[in-house]
Amino acid sequence: MVLDELRTPIVLAPMAGGPSTPELAAAVTDAGGLGFVAAGYLPASELAARIAATRALTAGAFGVNLFYPSEPSPADRFETYVGGLAAEFPVGEPRYDSDDWDAKLDLLTADPVPVVSTTFGCPSAAEIARLHAAGTEVWVTVTTVAEARQAVAAGADVLIAQGAEAGGHRGVFVDDPADDLTDPLGLLTLLQLLRDAVDAPIVAAGGIATGAGVAAALSAGAAAAQLGTAFLRCPEAGTAPVVRAAIVADTPTMLTRAFTGRRARGLRNRFLVEHQDAPVAYPEIHYATGPLRAAARAEGNADAVNLWAGQAHALTPELPAGELVRTLTADAKKALERALSSRIQTY
Repeated sequence: MVLDELRTPIVLAPMAGGPSTPELAAAVTDAGGLGFVAAGYLPASELAARIAATRALTAGAFGVNLFYPSEPSPADRFETYVGGLAAEFPVGEPRYDSDDWDAKLDLLTADPVPVVSTTFGCPSAAEIARLHAAGTEVWVTVTTVAEARQAVAAGADVLIAQGAEAGGHRGVFVDDPADDLTDPLGLLTLLQLLRDAVDAPIVAAGGIATGAGVAAALSAGAAAAQLGTAFLRCPEAGTAPVVRAAIVADTPTMLTRAFTGRRARGLRNRFLVEHQDAPVAYPEIHYATGPLRAAARAEGNADAVNLWAGQAHALTPELPAGELVRTLTADAKKALERALSSRIQTY
């Protein structure tokens, strides 16, 4: 198993839409962790190019993350919302696509990588078997015990337990507004529930920004910790300048569908506050808001762009990725040693 071969239990979270780069993935891998290439929003041809670029930068193992396709949304669900945005912002065509799922699966079975992870759903048992036959491990992002059981039954090798603290999109299999009335599970709670319910290695994700956070996840039963926001300020990341500047502020985060039609966590700004009525319609709203987000990034307008970040974003350092991995590893070791030496007594 790939997790057993890592020199440090640190996994790079795939951050689609810009921050994920071959340079970032390779740097994390070369530092002893597991780098990831984010395939979300890319055509299969561009994914192939990024895989090749990553291989040219590192001889180590890395993974590729895929978005599992959702069902199309009826037009009457999002037309009013998009029409309202168009009165104030430049908007694009709200359209559906499968994020090139079939072509990406064909690519990754013909030219396999060590790990393929999925977000927004669990591949079928047949799809997982195809990846296994190519020599690839399959990791599935889960947010509940029910999702974890479904993933294990389908043949998933590893579960990525995404707590509510995580930045970016919630990895839920079905984004149901009825679930908004229930508090999403925090990472520590989710880890405890999963360790009791399923027999599979778990990678912990959500709100981990320091070595102490990594140590806490390992102590709760995770085999590794997955960090995304912590790497946003690394020079190897393709993070937009407006995002780099915003995440260091002590700004609260909130869950929203305003930018994409799927629940995600970002820094609270004017757009999020004023568009809390956004419907569930992904990826249709994602494509509709593409032009307004691009314009805001170009202008450096932090009030009209998606500032995806986890709840511990203010702790994000500005370090090269390899140095950050080494720092996190050393600090995690110190935290574990400190906990054992000063807090645990023999009775």
